[in-house]
Amino acid sequence: MKGVRILCMALLGFLMVTSCSENQDFDQLDNLEITPDYETSIFYVKAQESLINRVAGLSFFTQDFNFDAFEEPFFTKRVLEGVLTYELENTTSKPIEIRLEFLDEGENILDTEVFRMDAAPTAILSRDVAYGATGKSLDIIKSTSEIRLTAINLGDNSSESDLPDPSVVLRSSAKFTLELQ
Repeated sequence: MKGVRILCMALLGFLMVTSCSENQDFDQLDNLEITPDYETSIFYVKAQESLINRVAGLSFFTQDFNFDAFEEPFFTKRVLEGVLTYELENTTSKPIEIRLEFLDEGENILDTEVFRMDAAPTAILSRDVAYGATGKSLDIIKSTSEIRLTAINLGDNSSESDLPDPSVVLRSSAKFTLELQ
C-alpha cells in the first residue's frame, strides 16, 4: 500500500510538472514594439506690462530660440507623432499678438502659429498642435532648427492694468511618441 501511495504521488507530481509547462518562444522578442511617450518643456517667456510700455513700436519682444533637439538623428529616425501645447496668459491692458515661426537651418519658415488675445480680463488661451498622422507633417518638426517668437502690442504704450503683476506669459511643452524597436 505504501508503494502504491508513493507511485501515485510521483505520477501526480509528474503530471503537474508537464501539464503546466509549454515550449518557450524566444523569437517573440523580434516582434516586440516599444513606443514610449516623451514629454518636455520647450520655453517659458514672461513680459511685464511696464516693459511693454517702455518699448516704442508694435513689437515688444523678439527672440530666436535654437532648437536642434528636433534634428537629432535619435529623434528624427524614431518619432511617430507628437503634440506641441501652448498656453498664453495676458493680464495686461493691451491686446497682443504672439507669432511663432519654425525655421530650418537656412532660416526658411517651415510653419507659423499665431495667437491673438484681448486685453485683460481674459481666460488662459490653450492650443494643442498635432504632428504626424492626425495633424501637420512630421517633416516640420524634424527640420526645425530655430523657433522665432515675436510678441506684438496691438494697443497703446501708456495704459496700465489694475491686476497685480500684469504681464504676458507664454508657456509651451511637447509630447512625442517614439519607436525604439
